[in-house]
Amino acid sequence: MLANLTAALDFQGKALVVRADRQRVIASNIANADTPGYAGRDVNFKEAMQAALGTSSSLTLKPTPPSGVRADSVSHSQHIPLQSTLGSLGGSGPALEYTTQSQPAMDANSVDLDRERANFIDNAVRYEATLRFINGSSRTILSAIQGQ
Repeated sequence: MLANLTAALDFQGKALVVRADRQRVIASNIANADTPGYAGRDVNFKEAMQAALGTSSSLTLKPTPPSGVRADSVSHSQHIPLQSTLGSLGGSGPALEYTTQSQPAMDANSVDLDRERANFIDNAVRYEATLRFINGSSRTILSAIQGQ
């Protein structure tokens, strides 16, 4: 019975970690919007949650980096790689994907600042909603325990 009560909280807790990791990646993109040759990254929420929950997807497509960008986690030898916290959820965590370049830039930077800002706000709202869900669920469990 307790496992059923905590399953939803466990799912939401993992979603919170994925949302926090995605927020960090989006913030990194915004910070590097003026860095020449920087390739924007993003976290695929669906794949990240499947990895966190230990389920697998039937699709196994791997994103390809933009032209002139290495396939590992950095686009230049002196860039610092992004460290994902998704591996701490029990799964290996999906690799960060490259964002698609919507506006070609002369300096080969693939970050669209308007899109990144919109993603940042959207993810922040979803993060807050997840926090509110966890808070509401814990209050419900507490009131059930107290018999109110």
